Amino acid sequence: MMFPLVRELAADGIAVAVTCRVLGFSRQAFYKWNTDPVSRRDWDDAHLINAALDIHAGDPEFGYRFIADELPTHGIVAGENRVHRLCSQQRIFSVFAKKRGLHRRSGPPVHDDLVRRQFSAQRPDRLWLTDITEHWTDEGKLYLCAIKDCFSTRIVGYSIADRMTADLACSALRNAIALRNPDGTVVHSDRGSQFRSGMFVKLLACNGLQGSMGKVGACLLTG
Repeated sequence: MMFPLVRELAADGIAVAVTCRVLGFSRQAFYKWNTDPVSRRDWDDAHLINAALDIHAGDPEFGYRFIADELPTHGIVAGENRVHRLCSQQRIFSVFAKKRGLHRRSGPPVHDDLVRRQFSAQRPDRLWLTDITEHWTDEGKLYLCAIKDCFSTRIVGYSIADRMTADLACSALRNAIALRNPDGTVVHSDRGSQFRSGMFVKLLACNGLQGSMGKVGACLLTG
C-alpha cells in the first residue's frame, strides 16, 4: 500500500498528481483512500493479527491451522486461507514447522498429571484416556481421535477427520459427553497441541471434567 507515502510526500510539498503518476495509480484512488485511510477490512485484519499473536505466544507450536481453530475463542471467525495469508505476512509460524519427527520437544502442559501412569479405575467414567492416531486409506490419510474408558476399556467417544486439529479432539470429547453424560471424569491425554488448545480446555471446564496431561508421544489407547 503506497497511499501513505503519497500523503507524506504531499506534506513535504510534492504534488499528489506527480507522485501518483510516478507510482502508477490514479489521483482518484488516492483521494478515495485518503477519506477513509483505514478500511474495515484493514481493521478486522489488525484484530485478527493481534489475536493470532496472543494465541501463538501462549503456545508457539501452533501454526496457522491451529490458530484458525482457536480464533473463535477470541470472538473472531476466519477462513484458513485468510489466516494463512496474515500469519505469513507477520511471520507467525509454528516452531515445529521445519522440525517434524518423532523426537520433537513436547509443548507446555496445561494440566497436571493426575494419573501418573496408573491407567485403571474402580468404576465407569472415572478416568478416560484420549489420543489421536493416524491411518492410511485408499483415499488418503485420516486421523482418529478416540476416548477410552479405563474401567471397561471400551471406546466411549470418537471422531474422524482428514486433519489433526483441535476441532477433531473436541468432536470426540463431545461425542463421549453426549453418550455417557459424565460427572467429574478425569480426561487424560498427552501434550499434543490439540489437547492443549483453548477450545479443548474450555470444553472440559464447561462440562465439569478434569484435564490431566502426561508426556507427548506415547499412544494412550493401546492395550
